[in-house]
Amino acid sequence: MDEFTQPSEIARETLRRLALSKKLPTPDNYRTLYLEISGAQEADPFPARELKLLHAALPRTTQEHIRFARQFEIAIANGSWAAVRAALTDFLSKSDAETMDWPGLVGHLLQQLDTYHTGITLAQKKESLDQVLASSSTPERLFSRLQSILRSWSKNSPGNSKELVASTPPPEPVTAPPEPAANAKNLPANPAWHGSAEGLQELIAYLLDNTLALVLRDNPELARETGEISVSVRAAKSAEELTGLIERLKKLCYRAQFIAEDQAELNTALLHLLQLIMENISELVVDDQWLAGQIKTVRDLASPPLDLRRLDDVERRMKDVIVKQSSLKKNLNEAKDRLKLMLATFVDRLADFSETTSEYHSKIENYSEKISQAGDISELTDVLDEVMRETRVVQLNAARSRDELSAMRSRVNEAEQEVSRLQNELSTTSELMRHDPLTGALNRKGMDEALEKEVGRLQRHGGTLSLALLDIDNFKKINDARGHSAGDAALVHLVKVFQETIRPQDTVSRYGGEEFVVLLPNTPIDDAITAMTRVQRELTRKFFMHKNDKILITFSCGVAETKDGEDPHEALKRADVAMYRAKRAGKNRVVPA
Repeated sequence: MDEFTQPSEIARETLRRLALSKKLPTPDNYRTLYLEISGAQEADPFPARELKLLHAALPRTTQEHIRFARQFEIAIANGSWAAVRAALTDFLSKSDAETMDWPGLVGHLLQQLDTYHTGITLAQKKESLDQVLASSSTPERLFSRLQSILRSWSKNSPGNSKELVASTPPPEPVTAPPEPAANAKNLPANPAWHGSAEGLQELIAYLLDNTLALVLRDNPELARETGEISVSVRAAKSAEELTGLIERLKKLCYRAQFIAEDQAELNTALLHLLQLIMENISELVVDDQWLAGQIKTVRDLASPPLDLRRLDDVERRMKDVIVKQSSLKKNLNEAKDRLKLMLATFVDRLADFSETTSEYHSKIENYSEKISQAGDISELTDVLDEVMRETRVVQLNAARSRDELSAMRSRVNEAEQEVSRLQNELSTTSELMRHDPLTGALNRKGMDEALEKEVGRLQRHGGTLSLALLDIDNFKKINDARGHSAGDAALVHLVKVFQETIRPQDTVSRYGGEEFVVLLPNTPIDDAITAMTRVQRELTRKFFMHKNDKILITFSCGVAETKDGEDPHEALKRADVAMYRAKRAGKNRVVPA
């Protein structure tokens, strides 16, 4: 076996063996063969993705948290375990101050300021405090020196008060409730909640007032009971008083559980009812393929488990169905009215014609009798003149009725053509629609609505939002060589692969022509690039088939992450610029903005 020592030789041999083995030149296949040829051991990969997810979940409620999050992010970007270790060590060493019982210490300090101590005046106590506050540069040192002051004061207490010394215990670690990034629904920052029985009482009361009250808002009796228990919890001054509330809390929990179960059953029943309604509507619109497709999508989206994004999508689809159904109903009613008018006119004309012909027949019978009784030619001439005059009247009435019926028939045909035109227009170009009728992806209007909602969530809950703008490579060649029907089928295939590959919370929309935009909430730009690259790999595996021919579809993509306070459309412009850079770099690439 040949020995390869130089990296360039190993790389050439790796590519040669990939070609001989007919394996796809993926990074994993290349790495495996490269290590096999070089005989090197594969190092454990740096878990950048997992650490980024951990970084995204870090609290950022204090300057120390923000500083640590930035230091942690830099360590991940450098792929350095040493930097990660240093960041964690530094943060933990500085977080000791957060475990100190500051509420207990300050409370004891205020108590001892008002307590008489032999040989120490109040002015001396305040002077000592001023010196400690002025000379303590760190929270740890301040906490330690305040404890020392309290111990020195306690030694001068009357009666050698050992209880006072014992009442200032050494700091013990306390487990504080997590404080996520600030938003309207998070718990307010309250230092009294940290590490004390009073804090636990306040948390229980907050849970009753702000969480359980929402569950019980439709039950006034239990809502009132919840409020009373909350007031009692806050007012409790001893363990005995809190113990006395246990039974009331137990009963409240039992009843709240029943209500929660009823609400869950109610939600299930409402979902089932919605699906039945969709099935019923689908039976009524079997002739409208677009409407039937939208209804099927709503039925699929309305299947559990549900989340807010899926419900938003259901709402948009339902709006589309309602808009088109109302438009079709209006057009159908207009067509029916025109048909009724035509039939009514036709019946009126038939009645007039029948009356005219009946009168004509009667006159003809009279003229026949006159002819048989005529004595000379002059009398016959008068009778024949009257017969010709009445015949011309009948002919004129018949011709007028024929013309009016013909004109009515033309108007009905025009009405039918207008209804057909409006149906086609609604299913293809209506601006009221939020979904592209060809691919099923969102259209520009739907994308703007989805983008607005994602930005709202970002402002309320924090996190990240990335946007990907992509354009199919050489799409004009597909249209020119295979026809526009093949191009349309290629667009449908692309959207299908996207929907099978991206996450449920991600949204794909048709931006125009062969351009698409993908919204990736809670996704940093590096992860967004990875997601788009994964779709590109899927497209190489799932070929587009047209008349038994395999056609490889590729796309060039630009990815941008929205900045704080940035208009998302500005981020979309940056992604557009990056997409054109990908085009110029050789296509079938994903380029960050």
